[in-house]
Amino acid sequence: MRASRLLSILLLLQAHGRLTAADLAARLQVSVRTIYRDVEALHTAGIPLYGEAGHDGGYRLVEGWRTRLTGLTAEEADRLLFAGLPGPAAELGYQSVVAAVQLKLRAALPAPLADRAARLEQRFHLDTPGWYSDGDPSPYLAQAAEAVWRERRIRVRYRGWRGETTRVLEPYGLVLKGGRWYLVAARPDRAEPATYRVNQILGLSPLDERFERPEFDLPAWWRAHVVEFRAGLHRDEAHIRLSPRGFARLREIGSDVVVAAAEASAGPPDDTGWVRAVIPIESLTHAHGDLLRLGADVEVLSPEELRARLAETATALAALYHPPPPPVPPLPPVPPSPSLPR
Repeated sequence: MRASRLLSILLLLQAHGRLTAADLAARLQVSVRTIYRDVEALHTAGIPLYGEAGHDGGYRLVEGWRTRLTGLTAEEADRLLFAGLPGPAAELGYQSVVAAVQLKLRAALPAPLADRAARLEQRFHLDTPGWYSDGDPSPYLAQAAEAVWRERRIRVRYRGWRGETTRVLEPYGLVLKGGRWYLVAARPDRAEPATYRVNQILGLSPLDERFERPEFDLPAWWRAHVVEFRAGLHRDEAHIRLSPRGFARLREIGSDVVVAAAEASAGPPDDTGWVRAVIPIESLTHAHGDLLRLGADVEVLSPEELRARLAETATALAALYHPPPPPVPPLPPVPPSPSLPR
């Protein structure tokens, strides 16, 4: 707690210029005597902090101390947001800049806070990609980020679900979702932006054309986009039976929407422990692939087409792993017995 309070004192003085011990005590909800001890600790750590007596007195930091101590460049200050996300920073091409920021931040901290930062680094680690993926590498991610920052148009060759297309985009921002990077961009002939999976960009050429970025709230737009996407994702439903093991597996691999629907609709277990439930599905193709992951611990009751697809797949798997025995060759014909003479 004390290390955090010492840092808070420094940040408050940097933000306000001068604060009395009573001001600091009120803001940090401690006694004035505690502030005196903390200021003494900062002096001992070499922080250029001094006090002024009188009606307009209080504590101040030496003018320019922060700039001389950290030496942050404009680029490093811009990339400070990524200091806690080394993986995404490296993907964006900011790894060396972020490393310099972290080094200067550690150098700027007094000994107690530097020790605390080192302990935090060893105790908390952010690994954004999923378990079954090493991230979303793309040779064009850094160029896309540069275009976002510079407000430059780009020409991309993109692989969408309808095939390959080439178009000019005005990039508004980048979003990292579930270990995957998405470019939010508008076309010059369309006002409403759209999302593009960066990993599906097959070619990118920066254009020497700036665009006027509108007042665009990327976090708010993305939240609305996610809500709209989820609302339109599940357009049908499936009635299923789940074994106890299948229900546990569904909770592990299913989406929040599917798991919540299954739990809300689950009936009482039968004599074997299986339960009936209703889950939303995006399409027969998606549901077929998702439910196959549950193996023999799920039975589809309807729709009939989905049940038939799974039965067809199960039959093919059974034939693959347990092929029928080769046919037995027929026995050769028995030659007629020689006739006996009369």
